[in-house]
Amino acid sequence: MTVLFGLVGTVYGQKLSEPFDVDLWQNGMPNTNGVDTTPFDESVGNFKPTMKVYLPSPKNATGRFILICPGGGYAHLAYHHEGYDWAPFFLKQGIGVAVLKYRMPKGMNKDVPFSDAEEAMRIIRENAKEWNVNPNDVGIMGFSAGGHLASTIATHAPKALRPNFQILMYPVITMDKNYTHNGSRENLLGKNPSEEMVELYSNEKQIDEDTPRAFIAYSNDDGAVPPLNGVNYYLALHNKKIPVALYIYPTGGHGWGIREGFLYKNLMLDELSAWLRSFKPE
Repeated sequence: MTVLFGLVGTVYGQKLSEPFDVDLWQNGMPNTNGVDTTPFDESVGNFKPTMKVYLPSPKNATGRFILICPGGGYAHLAYHHEGYDWAPFFLKQGIGVAVLKYRMPKGMNKDVPFSDAEEAMRIIRENAKEWNVNPNDVGIMGFSAGGHLASTIATHAPKALRPNFQILMYPVITMDKNYTHNGSRENLLGKNPSEEMVELYSNEKQIDEDTPRAFIAYSNDDGAVPPLNGVNYYLALHNKKIPVALYIYPTGGHGWGIREGFLYKNLMLDELSAWLRSFKPE
């Protein structure tokens, strides 16, 4: 499926400088979580798989693009402070973004969020020319359970659909019950997943030579997702000689996104901006 353009510089009737929505599956969804039928009802975690696309002005565009996966324990989506509210920060730097609304697995079908994210990556690269995007400079960003989704795409997706870099904010990385976020694990894999499924979706164990560089951030006092998730992911990336940066801020708890109440917000944004400037498309 290709996003169709009716006029040069427009999509679905919208100017490219304005955010616009893209339906991921215009010809039917490839799998189901048992409840993802119309009418979609976000109040019960039944999200229509779409993405809202923000493109920088042509004079400011760098060609870099980031797919953002909000968190929510694989049960709902915090798509404001872990999604839409990030657009101005990136657009100012000439970076386009798309905020993904993905389907929840409901403990019944783990594949639905992954297939939605992979399709979003495919659409972005397929429309790279029209959106003024460098297809070799497309990253993925995820928060909490959205960080697990992002790191899964970075470690499991076919090479053509993997991102070129990953930004993970207080991500769930492992499915090991000793230090995962158990709500995310149950919502993704069900109440009694097999050892094979736990191993497969413990992403610190799934890194290979195609896994992209990473920026990882936590608060030391995160009581929901232990920073050990990110520490082990950092070590596994480092041991494979994949460029990686890990930041653990003294306080902040969980779920700060881009909220003003996070004491280290400005420092985190400065460090993220510096990291993004530290490398160029390969």
